[in-house]
Amino acid sequence: MKSAISSWNWDFITSEINNQGFSLVSNVLTTNQCNFLNGLYDNTALYRKKVVMERHRFGLGEYKYFAYPLPQLLQSIRENIYPYLAPIANSWMNALRTNIKYPNTLKELHALCEEKDQTKPTVLILQYKKGGFNTLHQDLYGEVYFPIQMVLFLSDYGKDYSGGEFVLTEQTPRAQSKAIVLKPQKGDVLLFATNFRPKKGSRGYYRATMKHGVSEVQRGNRATLGIIFHDALN
Repeated sequence: MKSAISSWNWDFITSEINNQGFSLVSNVLTTNQCNFLNGLYDNTALYRKKVVMERHRFGLGEYKYFAYPLPQLLQSIRENIYPYLAPIANSWMNALRTNIKYPNTLKELHALCEEKDQTKPTVLILQYKKGGFNTLHQDLYGEVYFPIQMVLFLSDYGKDYSGGEFVLTEQTPRAQSKAIVLKPQKGDVLLFATNFRPKKGSRGYYRATMKHGVSEVQRGNRATLGIIFHDALN
């Protein structure tokens, strides 16, 4: 996975993330890898927590947080993609004139998390059936957060399910929210802003608030896997 990630067109991905707050990378995972990850859902020994979304008014569906150690494929993706995202994250913090500086490696980021008692893994797998949806939200789990995250799509849009589009919203000051609706295919990876991104205005950069969710599934079963780089509070 390390060599595959290094072969991505990172100049293009960086430009997309900077200009629109997300980038969709196609055909990252093989069908076998998608099926393998989706097949982990029922292995209860792998997880630290299960969330039934309607109990918390998060939507309709369920997800599970992995426990450490993560499955090797997920650990490899999380570790090897982070160094390519850290420079983007730091450029955002510089543009917005914050004092936040992200380290070069995931291990160092987790050391910062540990200082704030954030030691629980935040990688999660999600499943939706007909009628399932996820309300607009941001994945923040403590004081330390990384501003970019990713989703691995494990089901075929239009074949395994319909509806269930991935929705991003962008809110700029004194303006209505902009909605972005995406239909990634099985094996695709989406990189997107966790909670905000810098946007150029007439007086410099300002924060554009980002949220994400999933529209209602009309048919079939939808499976995804989310990789968040910061850890959660105990």
